[in-house]
Amino acid sequence: MKIGVDIRHITDFGVGTYLRNILRELVHLDHENQYYLIGEGERAREVGDLPENFHVVALDEHGTALGKALQFRRVVQREHCDLVHVPYLESTPLGLPCAYVVTAHDLLDYMYRARNGSSLRRLLHFQFTKRLLNHAARIFAVSHFTKNDIQRVFGIPAAKIEVVYNAIDDRFRHGHASAEDREFIAERYQVNYPFVLYAGRISPHKNIVRLIEAFSALKGALEKESKFPDLKLIIIGDDLSSHPDLRRTVIRSGMQNDVRFLGFVPVDVLRIFYDTAKLFVFPSLYEGFGLPPLEAMAHGTPVVTSNTSSLPEVVGNAAVLVNPENVFDIMRALHRTLVDQGLRDQLKQRGYEQASHYSWETSARRILEAYGEIVHGTKPTPSAPPPQPSIPKV
Repeated sequence: MKIGVDIRHITDFGVGTYLRNILRELVHLDHENQYYLIGEGERAREVGDLPENFHVVALDEHGTALGKALQFRRVVQREHCDLVHVPYLESTPLGLPCAYVVTAHDLLDYMYRARNGSSLRRLLHFQFTKRLLNHAARIFAVSHFTKNDIQRVFGIPAAKIEVVYNAIDDRFRHGHASAEDREFIAERYQVNYPFVLYAGRISPHKNIVRLIEAFSALKGALEKESKFPDLKLIIIGDDLSSHPDLRRTVIRSGMQNDVRFLGFVPVDVLRIFYDTAKLFVFPSLYEGFGLPPLEAMAHGTPVVTSNTSSLPEVVGNAAVLVNPENVFDIMRALHRTLVDQGLRDQLKQRGYEQASHYSWETSARRILEAYGEIVHGTKPTPSAPPPQPSIPKV
């Protein structure tokens, strides 16, 4: 087979993580089929060393969106691709001469971002996405929740959508933080105190305002009990400058000395923060999958997360689930997870087990099988979720 892969977003959050890991596994698994990685050439280095059956085809970085789409089509036509993999929902392939598959990570643009832009722009975006999904040979959804959303919002038949889960980067499986690691964050970031950790994007649906308010209430409760007097909340994510409401919330809550925003940190440093946190909290209102809780679980760190969207499906019984719209529900869960050692021990063991259920190799194997089914016309293999035991209540 000749497979074209759109890598134009390989350096992005989310989509980039997915692309890099799926392609790295395909490099190890498949030495027969030919792959054409189509996009900005330099970005293909994110995958690592490529064997002879993987070819990078660069597009003009300075072209318009339409020009790049036409270039993309010409490459697919010139290389006689049998199939194209489009790993996101942002664009519609223009008249591709072969079948294509799509990966759907979430429908955030039709939920919490639905009011952005003009009505006409939103309508066109919806119709373009619906066309993309309707004409796809297969849709890979990263969770059953996302699959159900696609069916509900766009009316796509269930038989056309297959769940292929995400997984964590292998760098989060490289053991616990060493004494040197702890010394590094103490010196580089001045972190030498117990902390609650949030890591992820900073955007309204991530619910960080309520997290800060919950942490403020937690500090008050702990002070009455004379516990964790120097506990901090560390927030790791992207640029804070476009979110002044978070700074205002910190000031209004009197948490100027107890909440720290560290911005972006490299994966090798994030691994240390996951490992040294007292607990990890992820109160997001909407996730198509939600990798950070699993990344924390791989380090044995107790997790508190939302009982909404895909998160219960992803974390199973290995986290304490809360109503993300209730500040005091979040606070109570944080408090219990901090002070109840029996619960902490239970969550640690369950977290290791839950994180191990997800594997990029397993996902890449299934995607490779699906490529063959579509190109050669064989019958698809049904997917199944990892085991989901009962969920502990707060």
